[in-house]
This record gives sequence, C-alpha cells and structure tokens, in this order.
Amino acid sequence: MFIRMLLSGQDLQSMLPFILSWLVAITIALTVHEFAHAKRADMAGDATPRAHGRVSLNPLDHYDPVGTTMILLFGIGWGKPVPINPLNFKRPRRDFVAVAAWGAVANILTAVIAGLPIRFGLAGDYVGPLSLIVLINLMLAFFNLLPVGPLDGAAVVQGLLPLGKARRFAEFSQRWGMILLLVIIFTPLADVLIWTPVDVLGYLLTGHDLWQLIHF
Repeated sequence: MFIRMLLSGQDLQSMLPFILSWLVAITIALTVHEFAHAKRADMAGDATPRAHGRVSLNPLDHYDPVGTTMILLFGIGWGKPVPINPLNFKRPRRDFVAVAAWGAVANILTAVIAGLPIRFGLAGDYVGPLSLIVLINLMLAFFNLLPVGPLDGAAVVQGLLPLGKARRFAEFSQRWGMILLLVIIFTPLADVLIWTPVDVLGYLLTGHDLWQLIHF
C-alpha cells in the first residue's frame, strides 16, 4: 500500500494522514484477529497461545516480520500465526471451528464498533480514519472466511464436515488451497467473494459508501 501511494506522485505531506490512518487501522485489525484466535483457544483449554504470549492485545506480540510488513507495503500478507494444539481442546471439533471463526468474528465486531459513530453522525473529523478501520476489518474478515487453505474458512469447513470428508477436504486444501487462493485474489472472483460483501455490510453499518468516506 505504501509503495502504491509513493508511486502515485503525491507529496509526503498530503499522504501522511492516510498513511497514519492505514497504520492504525491495519494494526487494530490484525491485533484483534490474532488475539481472538488465541483467546478462544485459551478458553477451550489449550494453554499453547498463552505460553507463547499471544493472549495479548499488544500489537507487537502479533507482528510477523515478513507477512505484516508485506501488508503494510503491498496491502497483502499475513499476521503472525497463533500456535494451537487441538488435542488440548475440551470439545475438539467444536472448539476447532470456534477458534478458526473467532478471528473473523472479532474483525466484524470491531467494524461494527467503528461504524457506529459514522452511522449516527458522531464521527466528526474522524470519518475518514473510522471508515478505513471499518473497511480493513471487514476485508480481513471476509478474506479469511474464504474456504480455501490456509485460511480460517478452510478450518471452519473442515471442522463442520464428517470425519471422512473432513480428511479429504484437508488433503485437497493442502494440495490446491494456495493455488485457488491466488486465482481468487488475481481474478474478478475477489470482487464477488470479498469486496461485494465488504461493500454491502459496510453500507449497512455506516449508512454510506465506505469508499466515498475515505478521504483525507
């Protein structure tokens, strides 16, 4: 993202408000996403995330030197994966699904909270930054809910399927998931599967077209 803006020809001073808002928004989105995974696993009886210091709202605890830096620079990447051990779960299959889903749920709830001031006309000068928080959290949620490996959506589907089908789905995801993900990202499928639900839910939460609100 930074690279794209730098190549746009705008001067640094005019880009600074957006850059700072982008940093805040992506930091919030990644932190609540990974914290939610860790917290739900901890609640399910798995002490692994806590032992690795991941049941935390400190953004530095979830920073991945490669993946997070790629998000900041190019708009695509990943947060630091939360280590879990499903064998420690109290209800293994149900908890496996819940842990996978809680990241996206946390992002949607964050988008709801950030969208309320906009919806009720209370955002004032913070309309742009709050809109960006809504947008990025919704984008991260719907992206991660795609049912292709290695995303959370694949883990949700795997946990919901009968054991035999779950194993076959896991094998399929491991073999073809990354290829399918790249196809989605670099084709119009991304508009249908990610950006359309983001735009629709963003409008429902704020009462506005998010893209028109993000101005600095």
